[in-house]
Amino acid sequence: MKSETDAPAGLGFAATLVRMSHLVQHVFADVSRERDITPQQAQLLCVLTSGDGIGMTDLSRLLHLEKPSLTGLVDRAERRGFVRRVRDDADRRACRVELTPEGLDLAVRVHAEIVGRLEALAADLPGEDVLRVADTLTVLLARTP
Repeated sequence: MKSETDAPAGLGFAATLVRMSHLVQHVFADVSRERDITPQQAQLLCVLTSGDGIGMTDLSRLLHLEKPSLTGLVDRAERRGFVRRVRDDADRRACRVELTPEGLDLAVRVHAEIVGRLEALAADLPGEDVLRVADTLTVLLARTP
């Protein structure tokens, strides 16, 4: 008898990616709940760990959110002290969203916890298999607009 943790045979590439997407979403949800934030806030924090702030248009694209949804997400994160809006030097009409010191601390911890849990899934797999999957996914991610 198969258990729920047994991998289904012959799932196929696309179906496997969909299942993996659900798994990643669950990890985000679990870590978020433990940190008293929403999964969307966790995604925002993780995206913002990569630099000196990101413009709203780029954030909208990266998080796949429409402008009103993104504005609400940033508003809530700003009220909690995780992010701040700063003027964009290149375009005075625009702003960039950046992490506050408190937000950076939380973002680093959340990102590390999510990465750690996902890495643990492959802990018993041969290193070359893990690298092959990572390389393949990197190629696919590079193709996304």
